[in-house]
Amino acid sequence: MNDSQPTQQDAQPPDRGAGLQLPKPRKIPVTAVFGWIARAWDDMGGTGFRGVFYGGVFAMMGLLITVVYATHWQLTMGLTAGFFLVGPFVCTGIYELSRQRERGERADLFATLTCWRRNLGGVAFFAAIVTFTMIVWARVSIVLFALFSTTDFPTLQSILGQIISFENLEFLLVWSGVGFLFASLVFAISVVAIPLLIDRRIDTMMSIFTSVRVLVENPGPMYLWAFLIVLFIGVSLLAYMWLLVITAPLIGHATWHAYRDLVEPGEPT
Repeated sequence: MNDSQPTQQDAQPPDRGAGLQLPKPRKIPVTAVFGWIARAWDDMGGTGFRGVFYGGVFAMMGLLITVVYATHWQLTMGLTAGFFLVGPFVCTGIYELSRQRERGERADLFATLTCWRRNLGGVAFFAAIVTFTMIVWARVSIVLFALFSTTDFPTLQSILGQIISFENLEFLLVWSGVGFLFASLVFAISVVAIPLLIDRRIDTMMSIFTSVRVLVENPGPMYLWAFLIVLFIGVSLLAYMWLLVITAPLIGHATWHAYRDLVEPGEPT
């Protein structure tokens, strides 16, 4: 018998699924969340506050939606959809600044403008998923308002009136409950998805599954993180839109560090 002849086991083709394993989530303490904020502020200073550029983009997008809603509400749906479609691409620039600093590279704002091209298909598909979810929620909101409201198409003032009026408690409970479900879904699929897409050779669905697993493994820290995001961004939107110039990149840098703490290291792109 020829010893050089391959055995049946040797002749089998390699397992093509071997490289498709999901990234492994880590368990973290609740206190780690506050460390992300501290490291994010350190990143902002360490990158020469270049992330403020992206904060300005978010602030201008928010102001544009507010102005359009007040004057031409018919265009708001398409503009808001565009906000959610463009948002993930804008966030990649902030993550890339933290990634550059982590790798000991010079902070290069120009390079961050196109870093999403490393995984264009994955980032674009994720943006489409988030946009579709937002459109569905917007449609559901209109239906809920039509069911509970006695006014014409909602203006900003009428929506606020519906929310704060105790006479519309039923509407508030239903609208808030459905909105919480949509927000939880988006948060679950996105908490580490975009950092994963720009950092590793991974597709959209694998990044989404990893995000969901991260939430399942760390419900306490993740819901605290969601609360802090709503607090920082919500206060900015309600109090003074231009606060987003600081709060948006702060949350972006912190999200990068959340990704690093929540997901086991893997092969970078």
